[in-house]
Amino acid sequence: MSLVAIVGRPNVGKSTLFNRLVGHRKAIVDATAGTTRDRHYGKTDWNGREFSIIDTGGYTLNSDDAFEEDIRKQVILAIDEADVILFMVDVTTGITDLDERIADILRRSGKKAIVVCNKVDNYDLIYASHEFHGLGLGEPYTISSMSGSGTGDLLDEVVRKLPQAVGDSETESLPRITIVGRPNVGKSSLTNALLGEERNIVTPIAGTTRDSIHSRYNKYGLDFLLVDTAGMRKKGKVTEDLEFYSVMRSIRAIEEADVCILMLDALQGLESQDLNIQNLIVRNRKGCVIVVNKWDLIQKDNNTLKQWKEALQRRLAPFNDIPTLFTSVLEKQRILEVLQTAMRVYESRCRRIPTSQLNDYLLPIIENQPPPSTKGKYIKIKYATQLPTRTPQFALFVNLPQYIREPYRRFIENKIRDNWDFSGVPIDVYFREK
Repeated sequence: MSLVAIVGRPNVGKSTLFNRLVGHRKAIVDATAGTTRDRHYGKTDWNGREFSIIDTGGYTLNSDDAFEEDIRKQVILAIDEADVILFMVDVTTGITDLDERIADILRRSGKKAIVVCNKVDNYDLIYASHEFHGLGLGEPYTISSMSGSGTGDLLDEVVRKLPQAVGDSETESLPRITIVGRPNVGKSSLTNALLGEERNIVTPIAGTTRDSIHSRYNKYGLDFLLVDTAGMRKKGKVTEDLEFYSVMRSIRAIEEADVCILMLDALQGLESQDLNIQNLIVRNRKGCVIVVNKWDLIQKDNNTLKQWKEALQRRLAPFNDIPTLFTSVLEKQRILEVLQTAMRVYESRCRRIPTSQLNDYLLPIIENQPPPSTKGKYIKIKYATQLPTRTPQFALFVNLPQYIREPYRRFIENKIRDNWDFSGVPIDVYFREK
C-alpha cells in the first residue's frame, strides 16, 4: 500500500491534519511541542484510491526535548519509507530556519514532496503563502487542518503523485496482536526486535511511547498486525492530559485486538496494575499471552521457573490458563516463541467444535457428575452447542438453568479446556432453558 508522510517542525498542525485524513482522533493533538514522537500510521482513501498516512514528530534542533535526536531519526525514516511527503509549514510565522533545513533534506531525498501551507483560515492569508515558493519545492497548497478547507485539492494532488497501485494488500482481515503492559517493561524493545528495525523510540524514560503504533509483520510464515502501545499506569498516577489520552488509546488498542501480549518486568514481578490490565483483556474476551521480560537479570536456581509459574497462576485465578514465557528482549531470548504462542492462541480463539463432538465428550461427564440438586429440584442438562460468535461461547440447554451455580459453570469450562486447546482464551459457558 502506498505511503504518505506528514513532516514539518513542531506545532504546524501535522497531527491535526493526520486525524482529519484518517477520519478520527487517532493521533494525540496538544499545544505542547514534541507531543508526537513515533511514526504513527493510519489509513484513508480519496476518489477510490486507498493509501496509508504517516504522522511524525516535529523536526527540531537544539531544543530542551530529551527525545529530539530520536524524533529526528524517526522523521528521516518516515521520509525514506514514504512515496509522497506532505511538508507542513505555518503561514502565520513564514519561513523559518527549520523549514529551510527540512526543505533541504527533502530536495536531497529526491522524493515527491508537496508544501502544505497550514492555518490559512481566511482569504487574506492566501497571499502570505506565496512566500513559501522560496523553499524550492513547487506550488504550496493552502489548507486549514482545523476546518478542513483546502484538503480536497491537496488530496487530489496526493493521488496524482502516488505510484500506480499494484495489488494493495488488505490488512483489515489480518490478526491483530497487541503488546500491552506498564511503562518500561520492554514493549517497544520487543516490537523493534521482532521487526528487525528501530520502529519505535526506546529510552529508559517512562511514557516514551504515547500513541498505539501499528506495524505489519510478515516473516517466517506469519502474517499479522503488531501493535505497540503506551504504558498503562494506575489512574491516580496519571497526571498529564497527554498520558491520559495515551492510556485511552492503549485501552482502545486492547478493544480492537485479537490477542494481547501482556509484558511483565521480572525485577518487579506481577503488580496490581498488571492484574488490572489482565482483567481488562479478559473482560473484552481477548486472547492473552504473558511475557516475563528481563529474565536474564534474575538470579535463578532449579525451582525459580516453577515457583514463578505457580505464583502467577495463584494471582491470576480464576482465569489462569494463560501461556507464560520468560524472555530477555535485549538478549533476544525466546522472542520468536512469543509470536508463535500468540498465533496459537489466535487460532484457539477462532476454533469451532462440532456439536456432535462436544456432546459425545460432555454428556457422559455430566451424567457422572450432574449439577447438585437445589430445593429438591433435579437438574438435567439435555445437550450442548458452541454459539456462532467470534469468541468461544458455549450454551448448555437445561430444564432449570436458574439453579445452576458458578462452581458448576467453571467445572464445565475446565472440562472443555481439558479436551481442547483454549489456553490463553476466555471461554463463556451459558445455561439456557430447553
